[in-house]
Amino acid sequence: MALKQEFEKQGNWLFIRRSYLPLVMLPAGVVVYLFTRNKSDIFVFNNTDYAFFYEILCLLVSFIGQFIRGYTVGYTPVNTSGRNTKEGQVADTVNTTGIYSAVRHPLYVGNYFMWLGIVMLAANMWFIIIFSLVFWVYYERIMFAEEQFLSRKFGALYDVWASITPAFIPSFKNLKRPVLSFSWKKVIKKEKNGIAALFLFFMFFDLLGKIALGKNNFNKFYIISTAVILVIFTVLTYLKRNTKLFEEEGR
Repeated sequence: MALKQEFEKQGNWLFIRRSYLPLVMLPAGVVVYLFTRNKSDIFVFNNTDYAFFYEILCLLVSFIGQFIRGYTVGYTPVNTSGRNTKEGQVADTVNTTGIYSAVRHPLYVGNYFMWLGIVMLAANMWFIIIFSLVFWVYYERIMFAEEQFLSRKFGALYDVWASITPAFIPSFKNLKRPVLSFSWKKVIKKEKNGIAALFLFFMFFDLLGKIALGKNNFNKFYIISTAVILVIFTVLTYLKRNTKLFEEEGR
């Protein structure tokens, strides 16, 4: 099999599993996190007030990623930029305006920052570098498969846009206003899972780190915020499944 075909095959396989395959790095993250937090010479913020502020910085980095995802999803039409994992590649149109006029894969840019904030909790530069390299190799295959699919389906329309729009690092010189208005309903419908998972991860690592150090001064902000988010998540999930509150034509 030619390398081009092999990359596309791998990318399609990873695409439909992209929601949970990154979790395979979680055990490694736990090990690095616990090792770092038990070594004051590595994690210089141990036993200082700055540890809390460092964790808030990590949370802000993840929020940047979630903001990018939410901003992207809020302007997109139906059957584009989705979380579909069963159907494979789906695209009714090519998004070329808004954030898509600055970068071809904004959702994956958002994913990188969301995961980066969690990885930063380990406060280990080598782990951050390894994560970044693994992330690139992983999503490079997915992006390649997506672009092959879009190029075959939309031809010159896609190829011309792709030739002037960077894949991952945004460039704003050709920025165009979004065609559609922003939809909070679509953001809530599509991104509630990611937001809930984000708070769960941060609470999990805080509890894990404190228990490993024999402490019980758990971060109340994480606990309360996660509890509130999970209640909201449960209500929104019920409304999505049993009502048409979040339904919008063409979105």
